[in-house]
Amino acid sequence: QVQLVESGGGLVQPGGSLRLSCAASGNVFSTSAMGWYRQAPGKQRELVATVTRGGNTNYADSVKGRFIISRDNAKNTVYLQMNSLKPEDTAVYYCNVALRLAAMGSEYSYWGQGTQVTVSS
Repeated sequence: QVQLVESGGGLVQPGGSLRLSCAASGNVFSTSAMGWYRQAPGKQRELVATVTRGGNTNYADSVKGRFIISRDNAKNTVYLQMNSLKPEDTAVYYCNVALRLAAMGSEYSYWGQGTQVTVSS
């Protein structure tokens, strides 16, 4: 059984910062790609940022220069530091982790439960 537990969402004023965390627990052998996605009301879920096990990152154009994704492989945890937040960043943020349950096992994609981020004055 694998669980992804997210934390760090909340209400913040425009220009403020938040840090999201997502920890994979349970029968995790190894993780590969980890990422963050978001879904605003009435919109489709969209990619925010991804990071490979080796640390290569990819960002949506809308968050480049403001958000930083990082990971701690020993803790099976991915982070999203969000700076200079704007009202249009308001959404439910979901983490996604690709992982294996055994050395020779298949890779599976897991989603977190989502955490609300609201940027408003």
